[in-house]
This record gives sequence, C-alpha cells and structure tokens, in this order.
Amino acid sequence: QVQLVQSGGGLAQAGGSLRLSCVASGGRTFRTYAMAWFRQAPGKEREFVAVIGWTGGRTYYTDSVRGRCTISRDNAENTVYLPMDSLKPEDTAVYYCAAHTAGSLGIREYEFDSWGQGTQVTVSS
Repeated sequence: QVQLVQSGGGLAQAGGSLRLSCVASGGRTFRTYAMAWFRQAPGKEREFVAVIGWTGGRTYYTDSVRGRCTISRDNAENTVYLPMDSLKPEDTAVYYCAAHTAGSLGIREYEFDSWGQGTQVTVSS
C-alpha cells in the first residue's frame, strides 16, 4: 500500500490562497494511482473535493470548489497538489489526500484504499 504524507494548509483569510501537497512513497509506481482530495468539516461527513487521473489529463471537481482549485500532479516527484484560491469560511475542514489504482477517476471514499494523515485548513471571515 502506498504511504501518503501531506503538507501545507493552515490558517487563511477569506479570499486568500493556500496550497496543499501530498507526497507518495512505497506501493506501486506513482503514475499508476489516481489521486484525490477529500475534506471533512466539523460535524460533517467526509466529502469529495477533487481527483486527477494517472497522467494528469483528467480531472474532476466538486461544484463548490470548481474554478477555485486546480488539482495537479508531478509524477517525477510523486506529489499531488491542491492550490486553493478565493477561499471561503466554508472551506474550513481537515483535508485528506487519497490514492487508488482502479481505472476510473473515483469520487467516493470506498474507491480509495490509501489515505494521508489529514491537514487542517481554517478560513477566517
């Protein structure tokens, strides 16, 4: 199983920007994984945010972040990124990166079998 270590996040003001990173190690070759970001706000279930395919050519976003986030990956560095712009207080959550090797992109938790440790993002109004 691949190990995922996240960095980035923190505190930002509404309208600001943050970038999350997730580095993979072990497991299969990184470029064989679809990579995604999920988030869990206080008192809510974990929800899908964005996903990127093996080569980076396919991406998909939840409606609430589309246009404000651009998921990307660097297969040479085994890293996936999630820059977030125009942050809103409702973006406040713990963010998780996730990986799976199935052929589809995947947007549901059960499709992903490896998870990062979680990174707190707090957006103040």
